[in-house]
Amino acid sequence: MRTDATKAALNPGLTAKVEYDYGNHDRLVNIPGDESKRAFVYMILSAGRMVYASSIRLAVLQFLVSMSASDDVLALANVEVDTSNIDMGQTVTIKWRGKPVFIKRRTPEDIAGVNAVDIGSLRDPQTDADRCRADPEWFVCLGVCTHLGCVPLPDAGDYQGWFCPCHGSHYDASGRIRKGPAPYNLEIPDYSFLDEKTLLIG
Repeated sequence: MRTDATKAALNPGLTAKVEYDYGNHDRLVNIPGDESKRAFVYMILSAGRMVYASSIRLAVLQFLVSMSASDDVLALANVEVDTSNIDMGQTVTIKWRGKPVFIKRRTPEDIAGVNAVDIGSLRDPQTDADRCRADPEWFVCLGVCTHLGCVPLPDAGDYQGWFCPCHGSHYDASGRIRKGPAPYNLEIPDYSFLDEKTLLIG
């Protein structure tokens, strides 16, 4: 039977098992340091972590503040419109948040016509009362076609509301889609009357 020494002699690449003499090394039984100072060290480490966390929090807050809207943008969030210069049957267009808004002062005939429509026949069923949130004489909607975002023409089309010449969508005087490819009615923005002559949009 071959011994380890014989195997090592026959195969020079094979080395014998290395054993370490632990007697030449000091074993650390107790961790060095003054135990009375451990509380102070822990406090310093905790304080450093709190400073680090506060710095991250401050950086995040500054980033969020920089992403918020500026004062000039917030000023455009609401628009006041003087309605005293709008005649009966007239439609005016204003700009709000970069989009056109139609304001139509409807005649009694317009109001009667939109209320006489069978709701079940509409593609996007809504009553005129649902869409006209204040005085029925005043109708407000976004001037953006719900098909591909074109701007419809006021007082035009087969229903004397709005007509989009780009693809042939017809809306009535309540901004409801009646004919054409548009899938939905014209969108109604948030609005209210501050008084009899002032309309607030936004």
